[in-house]
Amino acid sequence: MRYNEKELAFLSKLPAEKAAQLHMRGPKRGDAVKHRLVKLVVNFLFYFRIDEEEPAGALLLEQCKIQREEEASFSLVFVDEPERKFLFWCESKEQCEEWIEALTKASYENMRKSLISYRHKIKEITGKDPLEQYGISEETRFQI
Repeated sequence: MRYNEKELAFLSKLPAEKAAQLHMRGPKRGDAVKHRLVKLVVNFLFYFRIDEEEPAGALLLEQCKIQREEEASFSLVFVDEPERKFLFWCESKEQCEEWIEALTKASYENMRKSLISYRHKIKEITGKDPLEQYGISEETRFQI
């Protein structure tokens, strides 16, 4: 996926599906745990230094696994880079569960599965493929 810094900066200012101050450790060996504002917008997870408007970084939630670690922490690991593991600590087990659910729903893979499911339900009800009008009915990415 292609994007530039201006697009990311604009996207980071949009209303968040979820946002909170969490403790975070990056993927590099020796990275310190830092307090960050973490903000989920569409399928990007932005993290900000506290009291700064520009994001310190952004993670595209594509080809990644979100896993519970300890009681109130979770990790985000990229499938093709398993050594790249981001750790996040929440204030409570409940908050951690909310983050895991929100991040899982925001992933590209989950959105694709939802699209396919809704596509089939609409076709069953109406008898028509809802994507045909856009000329994309035969694309394999929208097939089961």
